[in-house]
Amino acid sequence: MSAKKDCGHHGPKCRRIFFRKIFAGILIFMFVVLVTVLIVWAILQPRKPRFVLQDATVYAFNVSSPPNSLTSTFQVTLYSRNPNDKIGVYYDKLDVYATYRSQQITLRSQIPSTYQGHKDVNVWSPFIYGNAVPVAPYNALALSQDKANGAVIIMIKIDGRVRWKVGTFISGRYHFYVRCPASINFGSAGTSGIALENSGGVKYQLVQSCSVSV
Repeated sequence: MSAKKDCGHHGPKCRRIFFRKIFAGILIFMFVVLVTVLIVWAILQPRKPRFVLQDATVYAFNVSSPPNSLTSTFQVTLYSRNPNDKIGVYYDKLDVYATYRSQQITLRSQIPSTYQGHKDVNVWSPFIYGNAVPVAPYNALALSQDKANGAVIIMIKIDGRVRWKVGTFISGRYHFYVRCPASINFGSAGTSGIALENSGGVKYQLVQSCSVSV
């Protein structure tokens, strides 16, 4: 009896065999893809870009109450290095802003899109500012107390999207997050700041490593 006639008498059995073959083929394909990805990863050894907050210049930092608001102007210097020798990075969108105790206190400033080649370094110095930004009452009180005590810890954040380039292959876009803590000293405790006579700002050398997540 031929296989065709046999399947005619045992249709459900043939369908089960057919679906098992499809399922086995899918598993084999997924296994091959996984092994390929692991081999590529082992060869390239991809690492996230390194970010450092080098300094911050404070031109304004005034808390008003009532109403509870903050007016601030900063210029920050951000150092970025691509540690990979076979992978390039496209920064398609990078927004920089400051937060205090998880509350955003400045507007977002955008860093121009750029490509960072193998082992390349980029340095950006964006201005970030906020004019009479509403602040939660408990944060306004904490800000005033921290400033009176001589130091305010803020978080410089970068949110954006990146693409990875390996040879001629360019990946899709991935969300990209950078977090840089900055301790700003004021008053008699502010010994690390350098007054800038021409601009009226105070520059703080920080050299603070940032956390990076993709």
